[in-house]
Amino acid sequence: MNRLKTALVASAAGAALAWGGLAQAQTTDLSPAPASEAVPGAADGFEEGAAPAPTAAEPAAPEPMAAPVAAPTISEAIAAGRLLLEVRARYEFVDQKKTAVLTKNAEAPTVRTRLGWETAEWNGLRGLIEFEDVRLWGPERYAVNVPGATTPPLNGADKAKFPLVNDPKVTELNRLQLSWTPSAMLSATLGRQRILIDDQRFIGNVGWRQDEQTFDALRLDTAWQRFKFTYAYVNHVNRILGEEKDWNSDSHLANLTWSYAEQLRLQGFVYALDFDNSRQNTSITYGAKASGKAWIGLYQLAYNATYARQSDWRHNTEKYDLDYWGGDLTGTFDIYSAKVSYEHLEGNGFRGFTTPLATTHAFQGWADAFVQPLGGNKGFVDGLKDFNVTFNAKPRFKRTYFFNTDIIVRYHWFEDQRTGASLGRELDAQVQAAITPKLTVALKYADFERDNVVPVGTATPPPARTKFWFTLEYKL
Repeated sequence: MNRLKTALVASAAGAALAWGGLAQAQTTDLSPAPASEAVPGAADGFEEGAAPAPTAAEPAAPEPMAAPVAAPTISEAIAAGRLLLEVRARYEFVDQKKTAVLTKNAEAPTVRTRLGWETAEWNGLRGLIEFEDVRLWGPERYAVNVPGATTPPLNGADKAKFPLVNDPKVTELNRLQLSWTPSAMLSATLGRQRILIDDQRFIGNVGWRQDEQTFDALRLDTAWQRFKFTYAYVNHVNRILGEEKDWNSDSHLANLTWSYAEQLRLQGFVYALDFDNSRQNTSITYGAKASGKAWIGLYQLAYNATYARQSDWRHNTEKYDLDYWGGDLTGTFDIYSAKVSYEHLEGNGFRGFTTPLATTHAFQGWADAFVQPLGGNKGFVDGLKDFNVTFNAKPRFKRTYFFNTDIIVRYHWFEDQRTGASLGRELDAQVQAAITPKLTVALKYADFERDNVVPVGTATPPPARTKFWFTLEYKL
């Protein structure tokens, strides 16, 4: 049934384009403009200073007029569009604490290719289609599965001896959307699309993984003076594990932003998520956020502060109410910045606060160690306290084929929210640079070390692991 819904959405977008082509029959009036009237003057030719009138004078020829430019047809708008092309090759290595089942290290050599086309504007409309393909360029020595699942890996039971690297081999329609922008105050997008809200803490595309998360949705964006409002109805979530693990959705996303000044921006949001084939991830989350930045001499200070409350919703029969609050403060001077961040995700011993549609790789450590067994979301059943510090530098070092260098180092301290016990620490580091304006290279490292002993009554921390990535990415 859900595939039928998806097909209907895609068909609607295609039908709209086709209908527009049939309806467009614009013509241009190229008939000559009427001749201008004679200029009044001394008709008898005897006025002082006037030249004698010529005999049988001919009227002056009118100035040639430029022909009006015809509005582009829908076929011309399609032809005037732009090619979408991205290629990202990656090698990922995972060394996780061994068990009786998990006996090997993981190695994942993959390449992702995205190819598509976006049309030029026609009567406020734009169309976009994009395909995505993820292939191996080496041996498949890794497991693909819902994090925390006890079932065999999706890519074969024999892969259970390897740690997870959730980059399955897929070929799929990544985006197919029709957008309409009648004015600067309103835009609407229908179809399979990418949705990123704010810093993606709650809604994102999981862009770090090779198979992107997209949404079959209707999205509306409005802006009026200092206010911006985003609403989306999501019918289907195309998750990072391929079609088999997609979610059928009846979800509503709403975010209202008021920008008073650079120093203060306020947001209110409600994310009501309903998945009939993943009821444990059904929830309603509402909250508020304040953010801003200011200059103090040569230093820039930026801050974020967020509070949210999450509860059971609709088909989720388990009753719960969990709080989230977090904040960070960043100081920047020249090419250097330092950030102090803290997140508090409440847990009750059975489940913790989750963000099922977020780009969670950016939060709680790049090693992605903390995963809830219910639904495979990042989090911890006892809840989690994450205090971390980040240092970022962007050196001015520049060579012909090595420039725009970006260095990030981050350190996390994790604690059990419910009991206060220490759970572990993690070091993350990344170096990224441009080889050409369209080609970048990145080295990335994450090392999570768990506490071997925790107090009685504290949930067992995730196993220690070390991860390494080498990435080359080309964007047209």
